[in-house]
Amino acid sequence: MRKVALALLLTAVGLGLLLSFKSRAASANSALGGSALSGGTSSNAGARATTGSSPGPTPTTSAPAGASASPSASAPAGKAGAKNGSYTGTAEITRYGYVQVQAVISGGKLTNVVVLQVPDHGGYEDQIVQIALPELKSEALSAQSAHIDIISGATYTSQGYAQSLQSALDQAGL
Repeated sequence: MRKVALALLLTAVGLGLLLSFKSRAASANSALGGSALSGGTSSNAGARATTGSSPGPTPTTSAPAGASASPSASAPAGKAGAKNGSYTGTAEITRYGYVQVQAVISGGKLTNVVVLQVPDHGGYEDQIVQIALPELKSEALSAQSAHIDIISGATYTSQGYAQSLQSALDQAGL
């Protein structure tokens, strides 16, 4: 009788855990503020588009190849030749997929970095990306450049982030 009761209890606990399980797509979407979108980058690499939490220019979505600039004003301020506006960096291919960012320049300074694409394969990788992106943004804003520290565990994403950001900053004249 004890074995039957124990089996029923374990079954109930297992069923409760199963019902409370969130899929990785739902948890990734909620962790990124409900803005996870799927993009067509390649057959093996998805992309997650995210927008920054601060108000600002609307990110432009572009094809992974090349970069486009959409300056809102071209008056140089701050550093010589720096132009205010939003600049989309190139989509950098990494081992796990594309990484692409958009740099927002205001007053000749880097004021925001908006992530347009990151690898989205689920599981551990998503957890690392969710931790690494705020760190990378903070590093870039502090350094006012793409010369940022690599985040351990997100090496490829960090390198792609820095390369895409450098492309955007080059367009802005920073």
